[in-house]
Amino acid sequence: MGGCRSAPTREPLLAWRSVDDGVYVGNAGKDAALDRGWLLGHFKDVDDPRHSRAVEIKWGVHPRGDERAQWVEDERRTALLVLISGRFRVDFPGHSVLLQEQGDYVVWGRDIGHSWFAEEESVLLTVRWPSVPGYAVPEMKRGRLPG
Repeated sequence: MGGCRSAPTREPLLAWRSVDDGVYVGNAGKDAALDRGWLLGHFKDVDDPRHSRAVEIKWGVHPRGDERAQWVEDERRTALLVLISGRFRVDFPGHSVLLQEQGDYVVWGRDIGHSWFAEEESVLLTVRWPSVPGYAVPEMKRGRLPG
């Protein structure tokens, strides 16, 4: 005879954050706002569970008209962009890819130059590997909107 068992009552996970025991629980939108969208990668403090040299993860929120300030060349990483919402164009040498439905994604590998443009306000999840320094856009070029 089976009965219904209720799950144990627990505190909500997002109410708890800890970096002391190697576990970090957060909110992508809130945490991303603190570090230009980046949630995980080599740029996080070494003692933070979100520090990684293997992979970078970004929660990117882009207003309409937002564009990458400069073309990426000499790419040494593989990248995956997944559209959460909006309409987002990724430009490659000789062609462009338009992400327009939730879940649309594009993957590209090493040695593929690229740039991007938010055709509408967009939210994307970006995964890149490995996590290597040297790709940050200089401060004076960040946040540039066309026109």
